[in-house]
Amino acid sequence: MPTDFTLIQGTLDVLILKTLTWGPRHGYAIARWIKDTSDATLDIEDRALYLALHRLEEREWLEAEWGITDANRRAKFYRLTTAGRRQLRAEVDRLRSYNEALFKVLDASSFGARA
Repeated sequence: MPTDFTLIQGTLDVLILKTLTWGPRHGYAIARWIKDTSDATLDIEDRALYLALHRLEEREWLEAEWGITDANRRAKFYRLTTAGRRQLRAEVDRLRSYNEALFKVLDASSFGARA
């Protein structure tokens, strides 16, 4: 059952970087993989996707070149750079730490300050 989730700032970037670890993809294929892999929970809007792709390309975490899709259409294909792979590792570590801290709070069974 799809839910309307708002992505935490920066999360879309890491999702795009992760998607491209298996090779170059065009924008629609990136959005489709994220949606399919999240069981349709994460449905990325086109505008947000393309703004993020351009931002990541400016940061040199992605490189792009024009190619032809399986549907015989011209599209820009994005691929991960070495700097993008480093950034992905750093962001995954940051998100894991954030989630661990978040769930420590959500799973707390009592109220009390830690000294």
